[in-house]
Amino acid sequence: MRKVLLALLVLLAVGVVAADRIGVRVAEDKIGEQVAAQYNLQQPPEVTIHGFPFLTQALGGDYDHIEVTIDDWTQRGITLSSVKVDMRGVSAPLSEVTQGSAANVAARTATASAVIPYDVIKKEAPRQVKRIGPKGDDLEVDFESSVLGRPLSSTAIVQVKPTARGITISPISVSSGGGPAVPLALVKRQLTWTVPVADLPLGSRISVIEPTPDGLRVGATAENVRLNDLQQQQK
Repeated sequence: MRKVLLALLVLLAVGVVAADRIGVRVAEDKIGEQVAAQYNLQQPPEVTIHGFPFLTQALGGDYDHIEVTIDDWTQRGITLSSVKVDMRGVSAPLSEVTQGSAANVAARTATASAVIPYDVIKKEAPRQVKRIGPKGDDLEVDFESSVLGRPLSSTAIVQVKPTARGITISPISVSSGGGPAVPLALVKRQLTWTVPVADLPLGSRISVIEPTPDGLRVGATAENVRLNDLQQQQK
């Protein structure tokens, strides 16, 4: 009899775990569909609901941690890669999630990150720019100019700053490799430009920029985000 009871308890536990995992997948799919609809994404993003058991979170409508991986995302004609959104303190009533509604889905904080590839940044740059790469906390730019009618190849160190219009790139030093010196003021006039990406998904304004081998990694954090209130900005 004890063996039978033990077997029943094991089966019950397995069933509960299975139901929990099935439930979390359904919820992840529904949230992914809502995000895809809000941002007109061709494919629903990958959604991960952290924490176990899921069912207790679902019944209460409160989730500690939800991650959304969008991959590529376009804003003002600029395509960002490796886009991720980390939401904390998410309120999502079970009835709304299962019905595919986003009316009351909200997060206490939403931290987004993405990478702007250097070839994308170069497309927005003045035509004199030939190469862009990381240089510590700044970028290194190879460009062509002319002094007294003679062509000259130079290298500039440029800083990157987030602004309301996007990411502003401006020279802070210049080297002509032993050739005639090019005035920094002149280089600033020629090589200052803005990449028109100011916000990330969930309405968050870019506040952190980090050069990496693949591009500029940008980050942003928004508070008290309501998924249903977001405005379409990227197309």
